[in-house]
Amino acid sequence: MSQKTQVIQLYKTLLFLGREYPMGYDYFRTKLKKAFIKNRNVTDPAEINVLISRGEYVIKEIEALYMLRKYRTLKKRYYKE
Repeated sequence: MSQKTQVIQLYKTLLFLGREYPMGYDYFRTKLKKAFIKNRNVTDPAEINVLISRGEYVIKEIEALYMLRKYRTLKKRYYKE
Protein backbone atom coordinates (compact mmCIF):
# COMPACT_ATOMS: atom_id res chain seq x y z
CA MET A 1 0.00 0.00 0.00
CA SER A 2 1.39 3.40 -0.92
CA GLN A 3 2.11 6.03 1.71
CA LYS A 4 -0.53 8.35 0.31
CA THR A 5 -3.15 5.64 0.72
CA GLN A 6 -1.95 4.94 4.25
CA VAL A 7 -2.19 8.61 5.19
CA ILE A 8 -5.71 8.91 3.77
CA GLN A 9 -6.79 5.74 5.57
CA LEU A 10 -5.27 7.02 8.81
CA TYR A 11 -7.15 10.31 8.47
CA LYS A 12 -10.45 8.56 7.79
CA THR A 13 -9.97 6.21 10.73
CA LEU A 14 -9.18 9.07 13.08
CA LEU A 15 -12.22 11.01 11.86
CA PHE A 16 -14.39 7.97 12.50
CA LEU A 17 -13.01 7.55 16.01
CA GLY A 18 -13.46 11.25 16.71
CA ARG A 19 -17.23 10.96 16.60
CA GLU A 20 -17.35 9.94 20.26
CA TYR A 21 -14.48 12.10 21.52
CA PRO A 22 -15.25 13.52 24.99
CA MET A 23 -14.64 17.15 23.99
CA GLY A 24 -16.84 16.90 20.91
CA TYR A 25 -16.47 15.99 17.26
CA ASP A 26 -15.89 19.55 16.06
CA TYR A 27 -13.02 20.04 18.50
CA PHE A 28 -11.45 16.74 17.45
CA ARG A 29 -11.86 17.42 13.74
CA THR A 30 -10.22 20.84 13.92
CA LYS A 31 -7.26 19.50 15.94
CA LEU A 32 -6.88 16.58 13.52
CA LYS A 33 -6.98 18.85 10.49
CA LYS A 34 -4.36 21.17 12.01
CA ALA A 35 -2.08 18.21 12.72
CA PHE A 36 -2.32 16.91 9.17
CA ILE A 37 -1.89 20.36 7.62
CA LYS A 38 1.18 20.99 9.79
CA ASN A 39 2.87 17.90 8.32
CA ARG A 40 1.67 18.18 4.73
CA ASN A 41 5.04 19.41 3.43
CA VAL A 42 6.95 16.36 4.67
CA THR A 43 8.42 14.51 1.68
CA ASP A 44 10.98 12.19 3.26
CA PRO A 45 9.55 8.62 3.11
CA ALA A 46 11.21 7.62 6.39
CA GLU A 47 9.73 10.59 8.22
CA ILE A 48 6.32 9.91 6.69
CA ASN A 49 6.52 6.35 8.04
CA VAL A 50 7.34 7.73 11.50
CA LEU A 51 4.34 10.06 11.34
CA ILE A 52 2.09 7.20 10.18
CA SER A 53 3.24 5.03 13.07
CA ARG A 54 2.60 7.92 15.48
CA GLY A 55 -0.91 8.23 14.05
CA GLU A 56 -1.50 4.51 14.56
CA TYR A 57 -0.36 4.92 18.16
CA VAL A 58 -2.89 7.73 18.60
CA ILE A 59 -5.60 5.41 17.25
CA LYS A 60 -4.72 2.82 19.88
CA GLU A 61 -4.77 5.46 22.62
CA ILE A 62 -8.19 6.75 21.55
CA GLU A 63 -9.55 3.20 21.48
CA ALA A 64 -8.16 2.63 24.98
CA LEU A 65 -9.84 5.85 26.14
CA TYR A 66 -13.18 4.66 24.80
CA MET A 67 -12.78 1.22 26.38
CA LEU A 68 -11.99 2.81 29.74
CA ARG A 69 -15.07 5.00 29.47
CA LYS A 70 -17.23 1.93 28.74
CA TYR A 71 -15.68 0.07 31.67
CA ARG A 72 -16.35 2.94 34.04
CA THR A 73 -19.95 3.19 32.85
CA LEU A 74 -20.53 -0.51 33.46
CA LYS A 75 -18.86 -0.32 36.84
CA LYS A 76 -21.15 2.53 37.89
CA ARG A 77 -24.20 0.48 36.93
CA TYR A 78 -23.31 -2.49 39.10
CA TYR A 79 -21.26 -1.10 41.97
CA LYS A 80 -22.09 1.76 44.27
CA GLU A 81 -19.15 3.95 45.16
